[in-house]
Amino acid sequence: MKPEKLINVDNLSGKRILITSGPTRGYLDAVRYISNKSTGKLGATIAIEALNRGSFVTFVYGTGSITPDVTLLDKDCDSRLTFIEIETVDELLATLQGKLKDKSFDVIVHAMAVLDYTPAKCTNGKITSNNDKLTVTLVKTSKIIKLIRKSWPDAFLVSFKLEVGLSKDELVEKAYASLIENSADLVVANNLNDIAGDKHRAYLINSNKKIVSRCETRQDISNKLMDIISKQLMPVKV
Repeated sequence: MKPEKLINVDNLSGKRILITSGPTRGYLDAVRYISNKSTGKLGATIAIEALNRGSFVTFVYGTGSITPDVTLLDKDCDSRLTFIEIETVDELLATLQGKLKDKSFDVIVHAMAVLDYTPAKCTNGKITSNNDKLTVTLVKTSKIIKLIRKSWPDAFLVSFKLEVGLSKDELVEKAYASLIENSADLVVANNLNDIAGDKHRAYLINSNKKIVSRCETRQDISNKLMDIISKQLMPVKV
């Protein structure tokens, strides 16, 4: 079934949106890596919603991630979608600083689960499995969202904050703190305990620390997120 299509009822038609989505990997050797549980489902749903509202979408996704199903899109939507696959944090950095450096975006939705730590080195070949223990040193990765804000200072920036086992108030506090730290315009706050199957509870929090929307599913998040962005991009009446 195709997602419900909205016909030019907002200000997203023709807008250029960058969406990052899915997991990243950090390699230990030629065959082993560390990653995270991100599936990319939310990012893909957001991309489809943006396309259905007339936007041009650049979709940067991690290897193994779910991507927008082009068979669910009209041909016109398909022509407005650009895929870029990355695997590691370094590849993501290279994409942002190279391939996309001179591109202009009105909106950036940074939903990708970027590793906070990655192996300090990648061993050539395959690490032997004969040892009883293996010690791995992890090093902190670059803060990608800060690079994004520096590279596109005028874009409407949406960040994401995932926590585990926090109360609503604790989640809102942490999410808002991350919004301020990263100079984002809106943060999507969610709790791993509230994500299962079709359920995906989230709070959309603005720069005034106001919960502008509570969502219960991925489609709900996508709809309300695009509604909020559309209002933010509304031309100022003189």
